[in-house]
Amino acid sequence: MKALSIAILAAFMSLPLRSAAQSLVGTWQLVRHNTCLEDEMDEDAATSDLLEDIRSRSSGTPSVIEFKDDNSGEETIRLLDTRRSSKKNTFLYRFSEGKIYFLDKKSRLLLGAYDVDRLSADSLVFSEASRACETRIFVRLPDR
Repeated sequence: MKALSIAILAAFMSLPLRSAAQSLVGTWQLVRHNTCLEDEMDEDAATSDLLEDIRSRSSGTPSVIEFKDDNSGEETIRLLDTRRSSKKNTFLYRFSEGKIYFLDKKSRLLLGAYDVDRLSADSLVFSEASRACETRIFVRLPDR
């Protein structure tokens, strides 16, 4: 009886540790993509207008990335001006020590390495490992 009560107590004590760790698994929607060009330009009226014009011409429907439990994922990009409604890219990923590595699903070649700047229950921010000024900000979508 004493061993059973110790096992139950140990199980309850480990629950807060599991809930504190954030998981990358889920569906994330891109809300902002900062480029290095924006950081390098001087902020005056002409360049601000140019940047706003460039942003307004970009697609109004952002991409959605789904990270699955089996270290695979899928990126869906909505295309408004083509016959197909969306384009899907499948990939493999590895998340360890604050970095995300994306691999091609067929060849298993490295597609990109990213530093995770912030991972919380509802937001994900990562930047390219080679260029820290390329930042992508995602919000978590509710499970369907």
